[in-house]
Amino acid sequence: MTEYQPLAEVRQNLKVKWYRTKIDPQKMKELSQRSDVQGWFQAGGHVGLYLMTGAITFYFWSHQLWIPMLIALWFHGAVASFFVGVAAHELSHGSVFKTKRLNKIFLYLTSPLAWWDPFDYALSHTYHHRYTLHPEGDREVLLPLEPNLAEPFVFQLLTINLLTQRGRTFGNGGLLSTIYLTILGAVGRVGDLENPTNEWIQTLHDDQPEEYRKSIGWSRFLLVLHGGITVVSFLTGYWIFILLIPVAPFIANLFKYLVGLPQHCRLRENTPDFRKSVRSMKLNPILEFLYWRMNWHLEHHMYVGIPCYNLKKLNEEMAWDMPEPRTLIGAWKEMRETWRKQKVDPNYAFNTPLPPTATPEYTGEETLPVSTGEEHEDALSLGDLAPEGLSD
Repeated sequence: MTEYQPLAEVRQNLKVKWYRTKIDPQKMKELSQRSDVQGWFQAGGHVGLYLMTGAITFYFWSHQLWIPMLIALWFHGAVASFFVGVAAHELSHGSVFKTKRLNKIFLYLTSPLAWWDPFDYALSHTYHHRYTLHPEGDREVLLPLEPNLAEPFVFQLLTINLLTQRGRTFGNGGLLSTIYLTILGAVGRVGDLENPTNEWIQTLHDDQPEEYRKSIGWSRFLLVLHGGITVVSFLTGYWIFILLIPVAPFIANLFKYLVGLPQHCRLRENTPDFRKSVRSMKLNPILEFLYWRMNWHLEHHMYVGIPCYNLKKLNEEMAWDMPEPRTLIGAWKEMRETWRKQKVDPNYAFNTPLPPTATPEYTGEETLPVSTGEEHEDALSLGDLAPEGLSD
């Protein structure tokens, strides 16, 4: 396993000067505005859809309509799977609602439903944004990721994801592996597993012991919550609630996997130009809603404080300087073709083409050709993401 310097040294030594497309300050101010109405539509709508599909599934179960129940449960799982690392992502940034308390309420509502640890994630994702795809400081996503479409793997994602570890990315496990990792987290032994994901989590814990203690408490809470639901459901005969709550995020994971993997997969690392390391995609309105507009992922990295519901407008403002957003099929073709080429030539790196109107790629050696975005402090802020120990 690769040896990395301690994160305290990384914060001291690694200073990435990011390229950002220049935006009119007044327009940036408009795009940075948060809205409770938009927040309720996004967060409230997602939770409402979860409750609706759960209620429909329960109705069919109570009437012993087994085939309609399974169909409804599949859709319920598909909705629940987008709580995992998607809802928590935007809510952790605190950029969904104008009212800060609402961000926290929905964060701590959706995270347990997803078996999600918001404390570990806040640590990891802070580093991910500060040092995107620079492995010394960002191991939330470690390249190369494999765009896997093997039949047994896809079958699990279409049904119940029991075991799959979807690439070396933060928090992406199947039901059984998630329970096991939660147990390890509850007893403070997450570092016992020697793999890149757990090495990263252990490194974060070593760096921020106060957040580590919160993570241990949260893991115990998750075990009590989901264990209690399971026991009560068995004892009362309402076993359907086991499927509706603890198991739901691991049912019908395919859509989440298909739209989530292209964010960085098979792109460039160690570059200060987000246009070369992050990928945006066009999605249909349903998937875009469930994905909390994170298909506009390049825009999110460039100006992280922009609320998710304004990212498409941000893309329109920066289109002259940005790569053409991929389609979902186009992104997967690109990833798979790059994967095949890298099997033959491990040094091959996909070079995302820029439009003729764009500023040439920034390598970090040139003087920044346009604004670094420093006049857009709200748009660059990580919001409420960074815990106190990383807020400097």
